[in-house]
Amino acid sequence: MSEVPAFLVALEDAFNAAMVSNDVERIAACVTDDWVLVTPEVGPVSREAILEAIRSGRLTHATMTKTASHAKVMGDVAWVTGRGQNTGTFRGAPMSADEWVTDVYQRVDGVWRCSLTHLTPAPR
Repeated sequence: MSEVPAFLVALEDAFNAAMVSNDVERIAACVTDDWVLVTPEVGPVSREAILEAIRSGRLTHATMTKTASHAKVMGDVAWVTGRGQNTGTFRGAPMSADEWVTDVYQRVDGVWRCSLTHLTPAPR
């Protein structure tokens, strides 16, 4: 395991808080314009599709936590992997997830934003 730099833990915490707020503008501020969410259910999902699902209320998050365990910083790119859990609703039905989450961050003009999130279900 690698030590996770404090700034990456802070980025992850801010991203989680934005997702739980269900505030599209707040979430958008955490991600790049070309952010992609890779899910086990449908594969890559665009930033626009995720934000629209949240904006419409089809997707909501009530809780979201991540415990970062691996990370690496390589100049203006960094990644962090950890165990994540979340709850909320999808199309009105309750949902919950326990998964391994890898976020790839990119620093542009001094600001770190997530450019890729990859989800892998954790074994039960």
